[in-house]
Amino acid sequence: MGDQTGPGPTESVRQDLRLLEAAGAHREGASARRLAQEAGLSEVTAGRLLRELARDGYLHELDDGAYTLRERDGLSTAVDGRALSEHIRPLLSSLRDGLSAAVYLTLYDEGEIRIMEIVDSPNAPRVDLWVSFQDAGHATALGKSVLRELDGEARANYLSRHSLADLTPRTITSREELLRQLDSAPAGPLSLDRGEYARGTTCAAAPVYNGDQVGAVGISFRSDRMYRTTEVRARLLESALRVTRRLTLPGY
Repeated sequence: MGDQTGPGPTESVRQDLRLLEAAGAHREGASARRLAQEAGLSEVTAGRLLRELARDGYLHELDDGAYTLRERDGLSTAVDGRALSEHIRPLLSSLRDGLSAAVYLTLYDEGEIRIMEIVDSPNAPRVDLWVSFQDAGHATALGKSVLRELDGEARANYLSRHSLADLTPRTITSREELLRQLDSAPAGPLSLDRGEYARGTTCAAAPVYNGDQVGAVGISFRSDRMYRTTEVRARLLESALRVTRRLTLPGY
């Protein structure tokens, strides 16, 4: 994919929190320059994050360019059906429509990679889930994205409980080869599977976080479809950050 290094979702959310805390100290609003200084960020980085936070409803941009906290309804950080449908699903739908591909959200919960949401359409059908994602973490971009983010102990625990089943001729069935691929992946947060879970299907995924809980947002599409990799990367990373914000900062 030609990934480029840059701040991942967790670092961006930490920066978000610093800006939100700074904005909370100025009930009448504060300029981007002042908020950048108080958050310890460059004006360029702060300006970009402030615009994104305003777009996503965390801040209100005043006519003079100052920012204030927006009044928000409280929302539990638990990922329940209501939170997904009201706060996460619209982001996944936007990604589906932007890339014309089915979109998936997974979270690592109690030692398993669980699908929390699938957003598809007649023009962007989901992959045939012929094997549970819980048992196919080694063969999916979503699973590999989660496994890549786990620490060594958690990863070893998962692999000790799941066999690396041979799902297609492209599936990695060697634990050593899977670990080598996870640890030697190019810098950047995207993971891929090219026909490893289902013949003729390519998937790409990026990590998301619900506090300390890791997950992934990903897309699937027919392998014979042509995609601009730079567009896929940009849209996936933007969506991953926005989902992480919704999960981590829901009621700020």
